[in-house]
Amino acid sequence: MNVPIASIEVSAFVIPTATPESDGTLEWSSTTLVLVEARAGDAKGIGYTYADVATARLISDRLRDVVIGSDAMNIPAAWSAMRRSIRNLGRPGICSMAIAAVDIALWDLKAKLLEAPLVSLFGAVRDSIPVYGSGGFTSYSIAELETQFRDWAASGIRSMKMKVGRDARADIERVRAARAAIGESCALFVDANGAYERKLALAQAHHFAEHRVALFEEPVSSDDLEGLRLIRDRAPTGMAIAAGEYGYDVFYFRRMLDAGAVDVLQPDATRCAGFSEFLRVAALCEAHNLTLAAHTAPTLHATICCAVAPARYVEYFFDHARIEEMLFDGFRAPIDGAMSPDLTRPGLGIEFKHADARRFAV
Repeated sequence: MNVPIASIEVSAFVIPTATPESDGTLEWSSTTLVLVEARAGDAKGIGYTYADVATARLISDRLRDVVIGSDAMNIPAAWSAMRRSIRNLGRPGICSMAIAAVDIALWDLKAKLLEAPLVSLFGAVRDSIPVYGSGGFTSYSIAELETQFRDWAASGIRSMKMKVGRDARADIERVRAARAAIGESCALFVDANGAYERKLALAQAHHFAEHRVALFEEPVSSDDLEGLRLIRDRAPTGMAIAAGEYGYDVFYFRRMLDAGAVDVLQPDATRCAGFSEFLRVAALCEAHNLTLAAHTAPTLHATICCAVAPARYVEYFFDHARIEEMLFDGFRAPIDGAMSPDLTRPGLGIEFKHADARRFAV
């Protein structure tokens, strides 16, 4: 069965955040969604990444012609051709995110051609995957942080992650307030986005442990593998060290795992060249007996994480969940703290609301 890909359409949308947001190292007021629609036969597949408008331009100028005409049933061939085509452009960053959006669209397209839920093509290992609520931005007041976490807890989400890294002393007080807001029955995670230096990160880990923080994400830069290993080795008992959101290829993740830098690996299918590479990263986690927790884009990761054994969590990132609920028909909010693919619809089970998104188009 050979079904040639007839077209690749790409568009970009800049969606303002609900309020100004920040973490330990960055401030932002909008999020850019790059959407790919791939057509073959009588089906259309969709994929997307959260990147920059330049990513859409790269798909249009470079990847579109590479993929059109290839067999929609043979995704590895199209994926390999895209990877070869960007050799002289550099794979990390925009190139991998561009490939990701196209790759995800091709997987959705194939499943729709076969009239099957995408998770069934991968092979499901579970029916649903737990989420952790992710927000608690450093720009939030303590009252805003408490309200967000209490609302998530009331909805059934049992783990929450907050941003730290702007002010070490204030971070301790904010963590104390977060713990009080969610009580003892919910897990609390923190994410410094690499804002701390090694010794400060270690000191903060011990302060956070007093409030039973179970996961510390990027206590130091993810480029500092020795620093991550240091914190991992010396962190309080019961505190996992996590990183990996800036991985763009399997080799990055292999280096991180070979260094013994993390307890939890955090790949992002919208960055690491799509579902095709995400599956390879999951195999690395399994080989190293490590937990995988997908980074952001909850709708996409709910599907792929139900098909990979090492997956433990999907990040229910506030910005992306808000956008996906707003712009995708078929968005499925967590139920009792877990997300599950829609087995009644083919592919990813979602369709893009072009009319609703038009006001954000660029």
